[in-house]
Amino acid sequence: MIFPIPNNIPFYAKHTRPGAEGGSDKFSYDIIMHMNETNFDVIVIGAGHAGCEAALASARMGRKTLLVTLNTDRISHMPCNCSIGGPAKGHLAREIDALGGEMGVTTDLTLTHIRFVGTGKGPAIQTLRAHADKTLYPLRMREVVENQDNLTLLQGSAEEILSTDAVRKRVVGIRLGDGRVFHSKTVVVTTGTFLNGLMHCGEKRTVGGRHGEDAAQGLSRSLADLGIRLGRFKTGTTPRVDKKTINWDRVEPIPSEDCPPFSFIHEKLNPPKPLLPCWYTHTTLETHRIIKENLHRSALYGGHIKGVGPRYCPSIEDKIVRFASKDSHPVFLEQEEWDSDWLYVQGMSTSLPEDVQITFLHSLPGLENVRMFRAGYAVEYDMAYPDLLHLTLESKLVEGLFLAGQINGTSGYEEAGAQGLVAGVNAALLAGGEDPVTFNRKDSYTGVMIDDLVTKGVQDPYRMLTSRAEYRLSLRHDNADMRLTPLAHKLGLASEERWSIFTRKRDAIESEMDRLANTFLTPRDNAMLRGAGTDPVGTKVSLREILRRPDINYQWIREHFPADAPITRDVAEQVEIQTKYEGYIDRQKAQIQDFSKMESILIPSEVEYKSIRTISMEGREQLTRIKPISIGQASRIPGVTPADLQMLLIWMKRRSCEAREEEALDS
Repeated sequence: MIFPIPNNIPFYAKHTRPGAEGGSDKFSYDIIMHMNETNFDVIVIGAGHAGCEAALASARMGRKTLLVTLNTDRISHMPCNCSIGGPAKGHLAREIDALGGEMGVTTDLTLTHIRFVGTGKGPAIQTLRAHADKTLYPLRMREVVENQDNLTLLQGSAEEILSTDAVRKRVVGIRLGDGRVFHSKTVVVTTGTFLNGLMHCGEKRTVGGRHGEDAAQGLSRSLADLGIRLGRFKTGTTPRVDKKTINWDRVEPIPSEDCPPFSFIHEKLNPPKPLLPCWYTHTTLETHRIIKENLHRSALYGGHIKGVGPRYCPSIEDKIVRFASKDSHPVFLEQEEWDSDWLYVQGMSTSLPEDVQITFLHSLPGLENVRMFRAGYAVEYDMAYPDLLHLTLESKLVEGLFLAGQINGTSGYEEAGAQGLVAGVNAALLAGGEDPVTFNRKDSYTGVMIDDLVTKGVQDPYRMLTSRAEYRLSLRHDNADMRLTPLAHKLGLASEERWSIFTRKRDAIESEMDRLANTFLTPRDNAMLRGAGTDPVGTKVSLREILRRPDINYQWIREHFPADAPITRDVAEQVEIQTKYEGYIDRQKAQIQDFSKMESILIPSEVEYKSIRTISMEGREQLTRIKPISIGQASRIPGVTPADLQMLLIWMKRRSCEAREEEALDS
């Protein structure tokens, strides 16, 4: 809900509502707002992708939740690009949905373009990538937030985290810039790029977290005062150009594809309008020449930017310098909204001056006469090093303080949304006095990401990659609901509709797998098999065994041996993948069992690593800093060697023996 304008004791909050992006029809007005309620279970700071998922999860778990944002018109805004999904990111978006989050649902309802990516690499890698309408996506997300029970939305600037003064600090609430105080049991910080945000476009610098919005400047100081170790990262965005000025004969259209929805609660996509294409072009030698000659004017190479930029999504300046041997880089033109002429130039993130940007845009095929609506820019912001967090995303230094999203050194909407959901869940559990939930590397990409952040830390903005997941054949985008929706149901995050859809799908898969295992072909069916281009059988063979053959697909089974009840697309997909990859999946299950053994060897929380002299000095320092909860987690800490682990295990065994001896003496 949003508080209505009251008649008593008003609070005057400045509020800006933008008109058409890049246009001049902007106006300001005062919202007269007053809040009588100041006590909450959970307070979430920031209403981006992380903040919305955190607040919605907390509220749906029955906790009284306050969501504070600088601008209620920019809830879940998409400042960087208009896409959701892509390699590994699509897996995260699907996991958010399987856990009862909103990202997938909102994408399905506002998308303009969708296609599969990674299809040439098998089911472990392939996933969805969609473009969402940049206006409709945040509008729909705001509607969900406003109508969520237990959730209050407030426009304001959080300036200070309030805590007790004890050695082990505990949050008690927040103070806004206008002096108002709100009390809570837990606080989730999801500030994105707004902490001391500074935007760069060539020599021009503007204070702000993103285009047209102010930075949050007091909260960084408050976090630092609490002992949170801050760093400085950088991200960027690309120019926006006028669709009407593209030479369409020189760019290649990439049409939308027939894809399943992002959300498991949608049976099929049902966009309000026919889906749009995106378009492919590329940089040229002339593009590279223009950029090289103006590197000194780039905020990045001119020395204005101190923050560390993303390794896996570099600016066009970085691409030209780091990959000097390449004559060309791909560029994609992506439509930002259904009914506007704004195109996002994917692949051309930059901090070069505006005049250089328009010059290099004109060197791209199809963009020779393009009009630039808005220049790209880089933004620097404060982040908090995530190795000071528990796997729940709660701070190790301040009880009840959770951090999620880009503040933890990640990049991308999907990484932020997944962290936000985890932080919101655990903040709600802590506020209710319940045990926390952690996500494991063997169970989800979300678990892989959080374990990487907490255990390994970050040196540059973290991006989720499929190569980071050891068990990615088991962590496919298509089975995210099978892996995670039972947990969502247990936590109260899965609606009755979602749970009903899940159970029907699960039962249908089991039923069809059982039917295939108990329906047989005999040599009398060999003519049919030869007609399908596969080898005949010499004895009775089940349909399940036949489906394992590379030259037989499930569609052939459906046509020749149809089930009694219709089989949906997602059920058919699960049946085929589980059958064809059964051997590989079983092998991975054995690897997961070995992994689980290491994870099950818990390390006592009171261990003093500095006293274990048989462990190397670096190992002691790293173990003291991270405080791993298990031998498995300890094994992934950079600088901790196998010899260190062996010495730790010996110490733990000796400590266990001593404890038993003490118990025997006491008895």
